[in-house]
Amino acid sequence: MNQQDLGQFSKLSPFELKDKLIDIATSDGQRMMLNAGRGNPNFLALLPRWAFLSLGGFAMKEAERSYSYLDSGFGGLPEREGMVQRFDAYAQQCEESDGIHFLRSAISYVKDQLGLNRDDFLSEMVGAFLGCTYPTPPRMLTHTEEIVKAYLKQEMFGALPGNGNFSVFATEGGTAAMTYIFQSLRNNFLIKSKDKIAIATPIFSPYLEIPILAEYDLEVVDIRMDEHNDWQLPESEIAKLLDPNIKIFCLVNPSNPPSTRLSDAVLSQLAAFVETKRPDLFIISDDVYGTFTDNFVSIFAKCPCNTLCVYSFSKYFGATGWRLGTIALQDDNVFDTALAALPDHEKSQLETRYSSLTNEPEKLRFIDRLVADSRAVALNHTAGLSSPQQLQMALFALNALMDREHRYKDAAKQLIRQRYQTLYQNIGVSVVHRRYDANYYTLIDLQEIGAILYGDEFADWFSKSDLGVSFLFRLAEETGVVLLPGKGFEVVNTSARVSLANLTDIEYAAIGKFTRHVLDELFEDFKTRKDAVLPGAH
Repeated sequence: MNQQDLGQFSKLSPFELKDKLIDIATSDGQRMMLNAGRGNPNFLALLPRWAFLSLGGFAMKEAERSYSYLDSGFGGLPEREGMVQRFDAYAQQCEESDGIHFLRSAISYVKDQLGLNRDDFLSEMVGAFLGCTYPTPPRMLTHTEEIVKAYLKQEMFGALPGNGNFSVFATEGGTAAMTYIFQSLRNNFLIKSKDKIAIATPIFSPYLEIPILAEYDLEVVDIRMDEHNDWQLPESEIAKLLDPNIKIFCLVNPSNPPSTRLSDAVLSQLAAFVETKRPDLFIISDDVYGTFTDNFVSIFAKCPCNTLCVYSFSKYFGATGWRLGTIALQDDNVFDTALAALPDHEKSQLETRYSSLTNEPEKLRFIDRLVADSRAVALNHTAGLSSPQQLQMALFALNALMDREHRYKDAAKQLIRQRYQTLYQNIGVSVVHRRYDANYYTLIDLQEIGAILYGDEFADWFSKSDLGVSFLFRLAEETGVVLLPGKGFEVVNTSARVSLANLTDIEYAAIGKFTRHVLDELFEDFKTRKDAVLPGAH
């Protein structure tokens, strides 16, 4: 495929380009495709899933109690009173299993550590498994919210004390959280056409693609992370946020695809800047990869009043198919402050919009407007993530809260860090784990590696020839390996994004070897072209 043919793919989202690459990679039926372009992990948390199944057995017994006198197939709503005692009796009759042991520990944990009533907790969990009632409250089940808040405090606040004065909205994954946030910001006049949105790049490509859609029509301001300083935010880039026309700052931390968290120093600098110079700034921080780094702290902990914290359970617990995401917002926040400051004619429109929900729509909090807008307002009473999904979310959170020795977290980190080393060893370059790395993804910087392997002249030729997409197609065609272009994530250098979560160590070794093979071929092309332009060449 020539460069002209490749040009037609230059404007595609990296995830759409991936499909083209897969078609090419699978064209040879005798060869196995290795797709390292997607972030779906090939590992998952077993214990909270066993707990889900074990709870299901008890929940079915509880449902049978109501209509046990009828041979009809009916079950009924479980009775709350005495449920913990009935569970203890049920557990004693069961063969001791990981799931039952987990549930017993969880019932004790929520009482002793979170101060929750055991019968109320277990009743909510049993009802959630059965899925026989609408999620109530629609924003999030009461006990599930308290559990998830404790989990977010543990994972997002690090050693910072923080406080629990925030609310959580359970969503259908992080993607739904993104969708709802942008919709509600627009619906509530907090962003308007031609406003500016600052985006810390490189970044997950939808954050680049959503703001420019016609319904938002926002002007994107690039806040560029420094590749040569562990992908940190330079002070000069943070200073761009002084522009009062910038309404929102979007951040993925740890970054995607560089997979590096912001340092404590940069977080403090950013927090001080917001507090003293842009206290009105809206921040959206997507922190899904935080659990893969050491000593992670979210900007949500440092700038609590300004930040909407988006978190998904998908990557850490291997739960992309469950669609489990959250939006967290401090009770005292700039979004509600901005709503109160809207001009009267806009307030009037919003009072009409939300008048079916409350007699005082002007007091409706932004996070509750998110819930209402997610169901076109009129269906707010049936909003909310399905209760079985919320149950699994609570069990995932409890799994992390009760794992005092961090066995699962340490194993997850070790798994992907080993794959990182394997990949680069087989490309032929040495790498070290840096203190801010998450390693969930890695950017193969083709220019940098080309310079290391073949010299600066080759790297310059590679860059000027714009061979990034060509490399990806050649890699897919010759080896069956699918990677994503770094350019689609606003990476300056020619690079390829590799997910280190979804294949085996042996397969990452193969990807490294195939990458080196194609780079060697390109180097031969370079030498041939170079020789052809030398005086006297034939």
